[in-house]
Amino acid sequence: MHHSCTRLLRWFLALQLCIGLAIAGETPAASDLQASSIDQIQQASDALDGVRKSLDDADASETLQTLSDKALQSKRSADAAVTALEPLLKQVDARIAQLGPVTADAEEGPEITRQRKELAQLRSDLDSAIKRGKLLVVEATQTTDSIEKIRTQQFNEQITRKLTSPLSPALWRQFAQQVPLDWQRITALQRQGQASFTAAIAEHGWSKPLTGLILALLLMFPLRIWLRSLGRRFAASEKAPNGRLRRSGLAVWLLLVGTALPGLASLVFIESLRDIDAIAPRLQSVATAWIQSSFVAAFFLSVSASLLVPRRPSWRLINIDDIAAPVLTRFAAGAAGLTWFTMMLNAVDIAARTSAVTTMALDGLIALTYVALIMSVQVIINRQRQRQLAEGQDGAGHPVQRSRWLMFVWLGGHLTVLAALIAALLGYLNFSVFVATQMVWITVVVLATSLLMKFADDFFIWLCSPDSRPGNGIALGTGMSAARVEQVGVLLSALLRVCLLLLGLTALAAPFGNASSLLMLGDTAAKGLSIGDAVIKPMTIVQGLAVLALGLTIFGAFQRWLVDTYLPKTELDIGARNSISTVARYLGLMLSGLWTLGALGIGFERIALLASALSVGIGFGLQAITQNFVSGLILLAERPVKLGDRVRIGDQVGDIRRISVRATEIQTDDKATLIVPNSELITKSVQNLTMNGALGRISIAFSVPLSTDVVRLKQLLLGIYHDHESVLETPAPAMYVDSINGSVINITSFGHVASPRNVYGTRSDLLFSLLQRCAEEKIALVSATDIHLIQDPPPAARPIV
Repeated sequence: MHHSCTRLLRWFLALQLCIGLAIAGETPAASDLQASSIDQIQQASDALDGVRKSLDDADASETLQTLSDKALQSKRSADAAVTALEPLLKQVDARIAQLGPVTADAEEGPEITRQRKELAQLRSDLDSAIKRGKLLVVEATQTTDSIEKIRTQQFNEQITRKLTSPLSPALWRQFAQQVPLDWQRITALQRQGQASFTAAIAEHGWSKPLTGLILALLLMFPLRIWLRSLGRRFAASEKAPNGRLRRSGLAVWLLLVGTALPGLASLVFIESLRDIDAIAPRLQSVATAWIQSSFVAAFFLSVSASLLVPRRPSWRLINIDDIAAPVLTRFAAGAAGLTWFTMMLNAVDIAARTSAVTTMALDGLIALTYVALIMSVQVIINRQRQRQLAEGQDGAGHPVQRSRWLMFVWLGGHLTVLAALIAALLGYLNFSVFVATQMVWITVVVLATSLLMKFADDFFIWLCSPDSRPGNGIALGTGMSAARVEQVGVLLSALLRVCLLLLGLTALAAPFGNASSLLMLGDTAAKGLSIGDAVIKPMTIVQGLAVLALGLTIFGAFQRWLVDTYLPKTELDIGARNSISTVARYLGLMLSGLWTLGALGIGFERIALLASALSVGIGFGLQAITQNFVSGLILLAERPVKLGDRVRIGDQVGDIRRISVRATEIQTDDKATLIVPNSELITKSVQNLTMNGALGRISIAFSVPLSTDVVRLKQLLLGIYHDHESVLETPAPAMYVDSINGSVINITSFGHVASPRNVYGTRSDLLFSLLQRCAEEKIALVSATDIHLIQDPPPAARPIV
């Protein structure tokens, strides 16, 4: 019997394995993915070996940049291959787990043994490839760091290298000697370019270059001008959003159009020439520099034009008056042109291999030109500051607002001019050029980042404003209040502003030679943060937020339908409907949270592990909150008190207005709100005055003299009860003689009203009526403590005889 069961179990396992292999077997697509990923790792390894071999002979900054890019690409390829192989390894582990461990007393069939061996070999291959890929990622990262250190060292040596001062006559004598030779080199480079262009035209004709030129001109002038005009017309129309978004949105539009179209025009024209091989090999770097300098110069011009707006002062976003704005715009155009010329001159020097003396002399002239430009801007800013100080107040008598950033620009400009002049005069021409160009670059980047941050703030405030159509639609769609929607807009604005600030810092650090390090940091952030076995990536976070918003919207809509549509059609009272609505709300929040955690890749087993880890803290530090939470669930389920009940807790009496899972809100008669923890309602004595439709009872006790006609008093008192509209006929009012104490009869009477809430007011009305009727009927009302003094009449006077 035992052998039969063992044989049956083996056949069952074999059948299950066959089904598992048929369902989750290694398909041809998986095999191809495994082979391609392993080949990708091998190619990345070969590329990284080539980078290491070339690193020993590389000394130029451009060569080091190319090697750094190749090493970074190797890292990305290996990382992508590892990401593709890890799911395959998990599938193989699942299939091995399905086979179970090998036992000594069990006999496996040949098919099972073969499959176990193949899976073990497959797992070994995948595990080796993954480990090799991870090791390659680490090696590529280290190689990139080494290259960046070399580049940083070269950069520091270059800008701190002392050359001949521009004041030295020897520099200009050497420059005059080298100019003819350098001109010959440039002329030879020009002949090579002309020869390549002529040969390409002879072979391919003028069609592609002319087409590229026409497209470039169309992008540069008609399309750019039309898009700028279109943006201005839309911003001035009624369709544009109200508020600050009109100005900041138009400024961003002008920045995008003014930067993209000139750069794209240069790109289209250069690519049309490259398509027919019309650019000589030595001029390829010059062509690339043409495209890059066009984008940079256009960016400089667009930032100044979108912020200064010299012809439309009402659209200006910075505190610059109408006198300084046109002049600063012209200086911005000069800075853009000088930057374009500097980038192109450096590219031509490298391609033509001009002498170091010529390069030094031109760098000195460029540095002095930058210094003159910055000094001119400083003069304009200083004059505006003087005008502001002279004005003091505007036409309405209010003080004129002074711009703080103008003060920082004024101070930074003076320090830059001083450092650049001293460095140039001492012979540190590279440092002088670097300081001057970085002042211009930092100013432009800071202005552009400020503009984008202002636009992000204005956009999200408009998007989530209850006065805008999108904000109203979000509030109606999600069921959130207007204040809550505005809070979401503020949070989104803050998040985007932080991202823009990091992007601006990256742009500021790029000229220092750390671009590859920043790219690696971006790759690391994009790869995600590991939390145990789960990996939280930026896109995963976005997906989780989207799932959370969707879940809250769905469950919020369900709760509104439940409260507004379904529950009013039932026979449940308001307390039961409140309990169902509250439970549905918290259940929706819990399910939305679980759904969001699932979208983030955090499974339920990790949630259980986290809950078990927090159980100790709950047991000690959070026991009161847990107790109130459980008590709230009991209140919602058993409903010993419900919404609308009138209860007495200690010496406090009030109506229950809200029951949550933590506390219950009770409104007292003086309209104050008493917040009672739910555990107080479960563990202590609570008097429910209105439970099961309880009536209110009125009790009136008073005393009358012993000589009072109690029969007539009873008829009078019961008549008063009967005449009041709030007093119920059933149970009928009653009057009782409570006791006779000396010369006083103690009377107690009772009547009932529909609710305990009506007791106080009705009792007051009855007492008013009792006092009035007793006065009319000459019935005296006394208390047990009254003391009546009866004085004998004075004796009659005797007649005098």
